[in-house]
Amino acid sequence: MFEKRQALRDFIMGFGGLAPVVFILLQASQVILSPIPGEATGFIGGFIFGLPSFFYSTIGLSLGSIGAFFIARYFRRFVRPWIEQSEYYRRFEALLEHQGLFITFLLFVFPGFPKDFLCYFLGLSSMPWEVFLIICTVGRMPGTLMLTLQGAELFEGRFERLAIVFLLTIIFLIPMYLKRESIYRWVERRIKS
Repeated sequence: MFEKRQALRDFIMGFGGLAPVVFILLQASQVILSPIPGEATGFIGGFIFGLPSFFYSTIGLSLGSIGAFFIARYFRRFVRPWIEQSEYYRRFEALLEHQGLFITFLLFVFPGFPKDFLCYFLGLSSMPWEVFLIICTVGRMPGTLMLTLQGAELFEGRFERLAIVFLLTIIFLIPMYLKRESIYRWVERRIKS
């Protein structure tokens, strides 16, 4: 497994000075092409670049998020049917009406919520793109930092520190995961009030 990560690292680093740009484009693409798991690219970024990956990931995620937002905004006729098929659309449809900024921010921070979907979803709203960009960029930062730290610690072979970061992440994620339905219901109530 380590050899595969090392091979990917060698491939990206093979671009020399353009390696960060290639990684930023990979991060942006994984948002727009939702099937690529963002957690994997965030972790890999930490493994490849160490802590500077937090900066690269943030740029890439922000570019991809605003790209998805504008795709939904300008091609809504094609995007809306895809969005409406999601269970999340039915649950948070009122968000399109009210655009609760705090609620939107919470959804970006909340681990496990499909943030890439949220970018397309919010592109259908009348939310100004500048507001969206600030909310999604800042909201994604905690998760991005944790993934970056995990990848960096693994690459450096600091397994004790990796275990600590991983344990802290799990301690944070488990209650959020177990309470996710309660959190979703709370969000739904806030949106409707």
